[in-house]
Amino acid sequence: MPQNLPAWRDVLLPKDAESVRRLCRAAGNFTPAEEEVAVELVSERLAKGLASGYHFLFAEKDDFLQGYACFGPIACTLHSWDLYWIVVDKALQGRGLGRRILAEAERRVAAAGGQRLYVETSAKDQYEPTRRFYEQCGYRKEAELPHFYAPHDAKIIYLKILAGKG
Repeated sequence: MPQNLPAWRDVLLPKDAESVRRLCRAAGNFTPAEEEVAVELVSERLAKGLASGYHFLFAEKDDFLQGYACFGPIACTLHSWDLYWIVVDKALQGRGLGRRILAEAERRVAAAGGQRLYVETSAKDQYEPTRRFYEQCGYRKEAELPHFYAPHDAKIIYLKILAGKG
């Protein structure tokens, strides 16, 4: 593996809850409540294992969490999955790490039989770079739900069909 690339890890460790909290806080665009949800998903996976429905992919270098993704199958569907979280350390953003994490998460979803990967995000101006990121990674806007999160804060749902499957 080239020296500048992180190592992938999908086995959770007890320290991951606080590492995820630190990463979300440092990213600067998540509320304290959102940070708590991210940590809760780690705790749920640590407690229940794969039965939690949450899969994690950590990008680490020298035992430092550079970024991660959390994803899982959508209940009552055959091949649809959600991408719940993707976060990259603020100091490393804009260097392609997010794209590498997303591509590896997509590869793992497809290997598990997932054919459709959904992502939800806010329509607020501060999330414009996030929406652009998904669009540049091949996601298309499927729906917009007005006033979903709060007045004047819509939920935008993106979709990517994986591995040419429909």
